Amino acid sequence: MNSQLEQTTRRQPQTMKALEDTSSRDNTGVSYRCLLRRFGRGLLTLTTAVVALISVVPVLLLFFITAVPPLVAAVLLFIDVVILVVLVQRGFTPLMLSGSVVGMLTVAAVAVIASQQFAATPPMTDAEGNVVPGSIASLEAVELNGSQQWMTIRGHREDLPVLLFLAGGPGGSELVMTRRYLSELEKHFIIVNWDQPGVGKSYYALSRDQLTPERYVEDAYALTLHLRERFNQDKIYVLGESWGSILGVWLVQQHPDLFHAFISTGQVVDPVENDTDMHTFALQLYREQGNMDAVEGLRRNGPPPYTADEMVGQFQAMNGVIHNYMLSHAHGEGTGHNLALDSMRAQEYGLMDKVSWVLSLLHTFPHVYAQLNDLDLRIEAPSLDVPVYFIRGRWDFNTSHRLAEEYFALLEAPHKELIWFADSAHTPMWDEPTRFVDVLVHTVLADTWTCNQDQR
Repeated sequence: MNSQLEQTTRRQPQTMKALEDTSSRDNTGVSYRCLLRRFGRGLLTLTTAVVALISVVPVLLLFFITAVPPLVAAVLLFIDVVILVVLVQRGFTPLMLSGSVVGMLTVAAVAVIASQQFAATPPMTDAEGNVVPGSIASLEAVELNGSQQWMTIRGHREDLPVLLFLAGGPGGSELVMTRRYLSELEKHFIIVNWDQPGVGKSYYALSRDQLTPERYVEDAYALTLHLRERFNQDKIYVLGESWGSILGVWLVQQHPDLFHAFISTGQVVDPVENDTDMHTFALQLYREQGNMDAVEGLRRNGPPPYTADEMVGQFQAMNGVIHNYMLSHAHGEGTGHNLALDSMRAQEYGLMDKVSWVLSLLHTFPHVYAQLNDLDLRIEAPSLDVPVYFIRGRWDFNTSHRLAEEYFALLEAPHKELIWFADSAHTPMWDEPTRFVDVLVHTVLADTWTCNQDQR
C-alpha cells in the first residue's frame, strides 16, 4: 500500500512537469503565430504606406506638369484622401489594407491615363491673352507609312509657309522648344515639330529593329507630302538640328522639288570624325581642369566609334565636360533654356510620354547613332538642289567647326550661306532666339518665299 502511494506520489510531479512542458510548447506556438500575424500585418501596413506615397505622386504631378484640368486632378486627389480616411476609421485590417492598395493604385492609373488624354499644346494668344483669330495650335497624331506618330502644328495663320523642324538626337524630342523659344517665328511660319519614331510621344511607333536611317527619311518624306496637301502648298521649308541636320540633308537631296530651302544648326558631317574631335577636346579640357581621373577614364574608353552597347556611357563621358564648357561660354540672351526640364514641364507630354522621353535617349540614341559610323556627307551629299543656310554657334563643340566649314566650302547649291552666332553653342535657336527669328524671316524667308511665290 505504502509502496503504491510512493509510486503515485513520484508520478504526480512527472505528470505535472509533462503538462507544464506541453503548455509551454503550446504557448510558444501561439506566440510564434502571434508574431507572424503581427509581422504580416505590419508588412501589409508598410506596403500600404509605400503604395500610398508612390500612387499619390502622379496625382500631384497633374497639377504642375500636365494639361489635366485642375478640377479633374482635385477629384482624384480627393478620392485618395477619402480612401485613407476610411482606412483609419475602419481599422488596419488585412481586408481594409488590401482594398486601400487596390483603390490608390487605381486612382494613380486613372491619373496617368488622364495626363495622356488631356495632353495638348496651348492655343495661340495675343499680348492680352486672347486666342489669335484664324490661328492653329494643334497636337495631333498622323499615320506615316503605317505607324502613328505625333507632331505639334502652330502658326498665327493657316496660309503661312510651313516649316518642318527635325529635332536632334537620334532619340531627341524637342516638342516644346519651338513653342517656348520661337513663338515670334509662329507669326511668320506654320511650325511643325515632329516627334520622330522611337522618340517621345512616338516612342512606340516602331519596333527597335525598324529604326533605321532609311526609315527616318521615308517617314519624313511621308510627313512632307501630308503637310503639302493639308496646307495646299507645293513646297515647304525644313530646319534640321544636329542629327536632324543629317536627316534634313538626306531629305532635300532625295526630294529637292518639295522644299523652298534647307536650314541647319549644329550641322553634322561625319559622326565618327566629329566624335573623335570631341574626344580630343574633352581630354584637353579635363587636363586643363587637372581632372586626371577623368582623363584616364577617357583613355580607357578609347576614341570613337563606339558600339550601341558602349554608346551611352562612353559618349556621355566626353560629352558632359564639353556641355558644361559650352554652357559657361555661350551666354545667348539669358533665356536659361534646359531641354530636360522644359520637356518634363511640357503639357504636350502626358506622364507616360515624359518617361518615354528619357527612354528615347537611353535606347533609341545608341541604336540609331551607331548606324551612322560610315557616314560622310562630304562624299554622300556634295551637292543639294535647294538654297542652303548653315547657322552655327561659335561655342559649338558638339559638332566640329572644321568639318562644317569643309563641307560648306565644297557643297554645291543654288545659294548657300554660313551664318555665325557669336553667343551660341550647339543650339542657336534656343541660345539666341531673337536673332534666329530675324535670320529666318529677313534672310531665309525674304530670299526664298517671295521668289517661290512669284514662280507659282
